[in-house]
Amino acid sequence: MATLGLIVGNRGFFPSELSEEGRKRVLKVLAELGIEAVCLTPEDTPYGTVETYEEAKKCAALFKKNAEKIDGILVTLPNFGDERGVADSIRLSGLKVPVLVHAFPDETTELSIVKRRDSFCGKMSTCNNLKQYNIPFSLTQLHTVAPETEGFKADLTKFVAICRVVKGLRKARFGQIGVRPVNFTTVRYSEKILEHNGIAVEPYDLAEILGQISRLQDDEPAVKTQVDAIKAYASTAGVSAEALTKMAKFAVVLDRLIEEHEWNGTAIQCWTALEEYFGVVPCTVMSMLSNRQNPSACEADITGLVGMYALTLASERPSALLDWNNNFGNDPDKCVVFHCSNLPQDLLGNQGAMDYQAIVAGTVGKENTYGTITGRIQQTKTTFCRVSTDDLSGQIRAYVGEGEITNETLDTFGGYGVMKVPQLQDLLHYICEHGFEHHVAISSGGVGEIINEAFTKYLNWQIYYHR
Repeated sequence: MATLGLIVGNRGFFPSELSEEGRKRVLKVLAELGIEAVCLTPEDTPYGTVETYEEAKKCAALFKKNAEKIDGILVTLPNFGDERGVADSIRLSGLKVPVLVHAFPDETTELSIVKRRDSFCGKMSTCNNLKQYNIPFSLTQLHTVAPETEGFKADLTKFVAICRVVKGLRKARFGQIGVRPVNFTTVRYSEKILEHNGIAVEPYDLAEILGQISRLQDDEPAVKTQVDAIKAYASTAGVSAEALTKMAKFAVVLDRLIEEHEWNGTAIQCWTALEEYFGVVPCTVMSMLSNRQNPSACEADITGLVGMYALTLASERPSALLDWNNNFGNDPDKCVVFHCSNLPQDLLGNQGAMDYQAIVAGTVGKENTYGTITGRIQQTKTTFCRVSTDDLSGQIRAYVGEGEITNETLDTFGGYGVMKVPQLQDLLHYICEHGFEHHVAISSGGVGEIINEAFTKYLNWQIYYHR
């Protein structure tokens, strides 16, 4: 459940009963959406609103007391409101969370001195002061909107998603299992730049994973439970019991580490240590992790994982990491996205089947590469995102956009989808000209605006929004 700090603006020479009524209406809508509110009461200040500096201090103290639970702040203006009272409340609270500014609409038949709100005008003054105070903020789609409307509810839903992305990325913890493949210099990244932005990366030696696996017995309850979970997750026809047991042991050890270190996601070495020295690929285990919204990226691509996690936070759906892989005939706005693969079943419509990894099999033998999840991504609206660290400028940069996975099929192995993106050639030029990696994260749904606003306004990352 999301929790928002609520500031109800008021201005004395406007009808204060409008603020009293407006507060109740907004609280009712928040409750209907399952959003908890931290707000002054009529016992704290007149009507539970904020106008004076003393009232702003009371609001700030309340927010400070609940700082750990507040994900964002909603400013609502049932009348003109006092712009300084709003800005002082936020500044004095010390909270660095997203802020949404909302204003009530006037009725054209009720513009007398006892009925008019002037929130239309007051919102501009509030935003002006927030800008002066250097407090970033978001806006509703319409300048003024009644709280009971579907439009305002959509505004709140979007804002809560922005809060999830910002809060999640500011304290994210990721595990890097092993090192990147030697030739994959494309997935280099700066651990220090990520740490500076609140993202912690904990490297974990692959040898330690294999050592812990070696201590597990085949008949241990945790291993047997994982074997059953794998069989329930995907078709395992043709896969040996020995391979399934190895995957289960890998999952047991990884789950324990995720719980112990509180990792929000993992990036795992492949190519080809696990295949050569353990005898399976980690793809099924990674697919299962991503499917439960604890994303797992291959080839130790930590910044690819950041994009996956951002999409999962925004959409509340599983995400995947894919290659921008092939053209699709002569259609300039379509391409093939592909991996070999660890795609979550959510994207595959629960039709993914276990198979061997066809690419690595030529090097280490087919019998050592079982565990991929193969299939076609189901037709869906999708959002794509790539995050990268620019070591020379010391910044995080990214791009995001929306497209569609079509229902077109290909005769290929691994996991794939045909994606249609408006002005795809412009996007591909941007990726190449700015030296972005060949990996891209995707998830179902249209959350490009959410990612863009979270990254630019609140995380201060450099982002290109492809539209």
